[in-house]
Amino acid sequence: MQYPEPIAKLIASYMKLPGIGEKTATRLAFYTLGMEENDVTDFAKALVAVKRDLHFCSVCGNITEDDPCPICRDSSRDQSQILVVERPRDIMAMERMNEYHGLYHVLNGTISPSAGTGPMDINIPSLIERLKNHPEVKEVIVATNASVDGETTAQYLARLIKPAEIKVTRLAHGLSAGADIDYTDEVTLFKAVQGRTEM
Repeated sequence: MQYPEPIAKLIASYMKLPGIGEKTATRLAFYTLGMEENDVTDFAKALVAVKRDLHFCSVCGNITEDDPCPICRDSSRDQSQILVVERPRDIMAMERMNEYHGLYHVLNGTISPSAGTGPMDINIPSLIERLKNHPEVKEVIVATNASVDGETTAQYLARLIKPAEIKVTRLAHGLSAGADIDYTDEVTLFKAVQGRTEM
């Protein structure tokens, strides 16, 4: 027996989300069916608003309702530092820490030869243009993930930016708080040794 068409379409829609298989999508579809109509309407409006009302900041590439975004408009932030991240959600993580007060630049991806993504396919050209137009920038902090593609992107950016005599740094990767050394993989240990600091 097949599901009625509205449920089948909803299941198919949920399956388009990352990490959602058929069983989870079916459970979500039937959960949605049992929701109050006002809640479903609000949910649908929120989905539409995300696509209609948000866009990328023309300066840094973050998601925003207003252009430029509030961080780029904030003159109290340290204009000499730009922290480069892969995705807008990475900015949210950094802001929750409340320790970094500089600017950001969102690549919206990484260089990935296996996926056919090169430097021109992500937000690198706008970063280079931004650095040319803002001589007050003295440091670029590369905060790409510690993956193969993240490392490739970080190395590419360092080679590209260093000739302009702008300091390029990389976030340290390594042991998390409370981690046991004997349970830690070799790559993480290597990064921890590389990123060590003086006491």
